[in-house]
Amino acid sequence: MMLLPLLHCSPPSKDRALPPATVAQVLEHHTTRLMSVPGVVGTAEGECAGKPCILVLVERMTPALRQAIPSELEGIRVEIRETGRIEARDQGEVRSKK
Repeated sequence: MMLLPLLHCSPPSKDRALPPATVAQVLEHHTTRLMSVPGVVGTAEGECAGKPCILVLVERMTPALRQAIPSELEGIRVEIRETGRIEARDQGEVRSKK
């Protein structure tokens, strides 16, 4: 009878850890919830202080929105930008009305 050695399972080392999620992946995961916050009119990928970030676009900045929207999601900075109302144009273009 032949016995096979048992394989030792260990947690992955830090060198083999999964890479961090991209801004696009984090947006995909959180946009539905962010868009459900009253006053939020959009989300986008952006650049904040020279680094990739998540932009949450709001019609009008309020203290309630500042509290409802986190400053970071999955390690990625979130910035709130007041854009005014956003409406789609007939040709698919988007414009902002402040």
